[in-house]
Amino acid sequence: MKKTAKTNYDLKSDAPPREFAAPRLPYQPPKPRSYRPRIGMIGCGGITPAHLDAYRSAGWDVVALCNRSEEAALKRRDDFYPQAEVFTDYRRLLERADVDVVDITLHPEHRLPVIEAALHAGKHVLSQKPFVANPAAGLRLVRLAERRGLRLAVNQNGRWAPYASWTREAIRAGLLGEVQAVSISLNWDHTWIRGTAFEKVRDIVLHDFAIHWFDMAAMFLAGKKPRRVFAANAKAPGQDLKPPMLGSALIQFDGALATLHFDAHSRFGPGEHLCVTGSKGTIHARGPICQAHDLTLHTRRGVARPELKGKWFNDGFRGAMGELLCAIEQDREPANSARDNLLSLKLCLAAVRSAGQGTAERL
Repeated sequence: MKKTAKTNYDLKSDAPPREFAAPRLPYQPPKPRSYRPRIGMIGCGGITPAHLDAYRSAGWDVVALCNRSEEAALKRRDDFYPQAEVFTDYRRLLERADVDVVDITLHPEHRLPVIEAALHAGKHVLSQKPFVANPAAGLRLVRLAERRGLRLAVNQNGRWAPYASWTREAIRAGLLGEVQAVSISLNWDHTWIRGTAFEKVRDIVLHDFAIHWFDMAAMFLAGKKPRRVFAANAKAPGQDLKPPMLGSALIQFDGALATLHFDAHSRFGPGEHLCVTGSKGTIHARGPICQAHDLTLHTRRGVARPELKGKWFNDGFRGAMGELLCAIEQDREPANSARDNLLSLKLCLAAVRSAGQGTAERL
């Protein structure tokens, strides 16, 4: 008799998997062995305490701070680096011959000429994200840095959030095999932007916020060519903020899909869920926003549950600058190089265009 194929219409799971020890992976922020540059910071806005606290905890020397409002720069100096010199004109900071690396935290519309001036002044640069508004302009900066033998990196600090970094290293170690799908979902209350300059950003969710997770998707699917992006956004029922607070994107890669969903108007039960599946394994990570540290690795061996150490804030900022410093020390391109980041930026900008036009964007 012909044997009847086994069915599983109700999607029953097998017996609970065996537990095995989580592999040790180099997921924590990198630090240079002996390179100790002098760092200058241009822009002393609301995010910069995270930068400065990370640098201080790593033992790196910030010798100059610049902001158009001297009061803001003095505040950062007094809180973190009392010996730092304060400027209100970035060109004066760039004239300091002993400043080796510049952290430029300005908003995108003001950042490009300052990055260009820093490169012409012979400084290595860490740029805030999103890197640039126009990828063509970003490519010009990349080429300028390469011509001058300088390192230009982007502060995609989410790459060193413990759960994202552990997942990246698991993929690099071959634990998942060939990655075929990335799914990312976040729901949280972002209405704190009401009445601030951020409320005027038309694509505050899909662009300014989601760039971190577009970058993660590109990182997890490194080596696979993206083909097209389809995205949509909407206003949540009852929202009184100007920009859409709901956004989703589907990215088609060769042999893989990435789906990203963002609900920035969720008043209850905020959380983040990451799922990466491959031919040999799956990773799930769950938890609070930016702290999805309940991570499990599922393979043929069973399930492993690594105990992640650290936090996105401020390990991510130490990781972004640390990778740049290691690259300078080792004379190589940083993993968060501006050239590498152009792909993440293109994915994000394609999603913004797709959401505005209602059609898929080819890459």
